[in-house]
Amino acid sequence: MRTSVATVCLSGGLVEKLRACASAGFDGVEIMDADLVAAYESPEEIRTLCERLGLTIDMYQPFRDVESVEEQVFADNLRRADAKFDVMERLGTDLILLCSNAGTATIDDDDLAAEQLGRLADLAAERGIRIAYEALAWGRFVDDYRRAWRIVQKADRPNLGICLDSFHILSRAHDPAGIEEIPGEKIFFLQLADAPALDMDVLQWSRHHRLFPGEGDFDLTGFLGHVLRAGYTGPLSLEVFNDTFRQTPVFRTAAHARRSLTWLADRTAHAERLD
Repeated sequence: MRTSVATVCLSGGLVEKLRACASAGFDGVEIMDADLVAAYESPEEIRTLCERLGLTIDMYQPFRDVESVEEQVFADNLRRADAKFDVMERLGTDLILLCSNAGTATIDDDDLAAEQLGRLADLAAERGIRIAYEALAWGRFVDDYRRAWRIVQKADRPNLGICLDSFHILSRAHDPAGIEEIPGEKIFFLQLADAPALDMDVLQWSRHHRLFPGEGDFDLTGFLGHVLRAGYTGPLSLEVFNDTFRQTPVFRTAAHARRSLTWLADRTAHAERLD
């Protein structure tokens, strides 16, 4: 089991976060754009530090509000993408998270979304970059992983797949059983988070109240079982937005996060054996 964690889960600056992740025993990290922008160090220095710490940079994220837009807007989005790809090359990572468009100017047209994602993927392919498309729970039109997968299928590019996030799926009460219909090689990344059962705006729920596995009300054991049965072989990664965790001591929180993944993996393996 390879493990990863998004730097947004932790408090402090990027260098301190990376050292805490390595100390806790994580194999890799997802580097958040905001953490990199705020860091004094260059992308090359962050890349070198990760190599020294034994951490892989598994994904760079996020890239937002790209697809299903008018052509002039999309042309601007391609220029934004090129700048992101420059940063990724400097970091030495080949996977970027693309969130489904949440903007009010988004057009409800899967064919247009697929066509534009295909063109974005072609641009990324020139740089050896892969794109993991994620259905945000508050996406303007694409808020269900099953619709995201249909769009990815329509686009039909080898370097375009999906990212599955337990919060975005389970907060909407979408049935995760359909994950098993997705070829494992097209699940480019997996993000895990628990959460308490709350009746509130899903964006605010996501941004402030996620928890590490085993601390909330989501059936993460069942969710992970579906993902593994689909044939996913990538890292188990945590993406937990929580105001408290972003204020607690970083080394303690990182160790706590790593233990939560061990707990989840053990519980899931036990459940699979019983089945």
